[in-house]
Amino acid sequence: MADSLKDVLESHQIELSDHQIQQLEEYCRLLWSWNKKMNLTRHTDYELFVTRDLIDTIELSNLIGEGQEVLDFGSGGGVPGIPLAILRDDIEVSLCESVGKKAKALANIIGEMRLPIPVNHARVEDLLDDLRFDVITCRAVGPLWKLCFWLNDHWHSIIQVLAIKGPKWVDERAEARHRGLMKGVNLRKAASYPMIGTESESVILKMWPGYREEP
Repeated sequence: MADSLKDVLESHQIELSDHQIQQLEEYCRLLWSWNKKMNLTRHTDYELFVTRDLIDTIELSNLIGEGQEVLDFGSGGGVPGIPLAILRDDIEVSLCESVGKKAKALANIIGEMRLPIPVNHARVEDLLDDLRFDVITCRAVGPLWKLCFWLNDHWHSIIQVLAIKGPKWVDERAEARHRGLMKGVNLRKAASYPMIGTESESVILKMWPGYREEP
């Protein structure tokens, strides 16, 4: 790759500390090495990592309060959970991944980086039977109705969900409502921003139980 991560960050006017850049570079190196063995990401250069993964994570981090406990589920290759933990060392991030080989890869990456991020090899609905978090995050885990289906029995113990979505989120919301999975759940668009290199936008949807005040 001709460009360094620092060069790409500068080209998009993103300012991070030298330590954060070093950690993100190490994460990319380990992720891309594992990606040769299994499909963890399609974003295998710094330009794609920044414009598709890091910008999502930065926008997400702006919505999370200081000291909060965060569960990222359907973590796949670790985005947004691992970059979020690098950007925000004041919060506690845990990962949840139901596919065993992906959970193993995540644990290896985190172990080599010596990051304090637990990896749970479990389905999110099983994990939430026993554990509680301030924020649940997800990206690219499936349509909105599936997300609501997985969380359907756990809204009483959920403070808020922050879901990164693309431009089809309105259609996904309609489908979730049609299936009756939005009853008692509030949803609003908490952030929107351009998908660099496209004419589309990404959004972050905030969801919380209807009987509670907006977090």
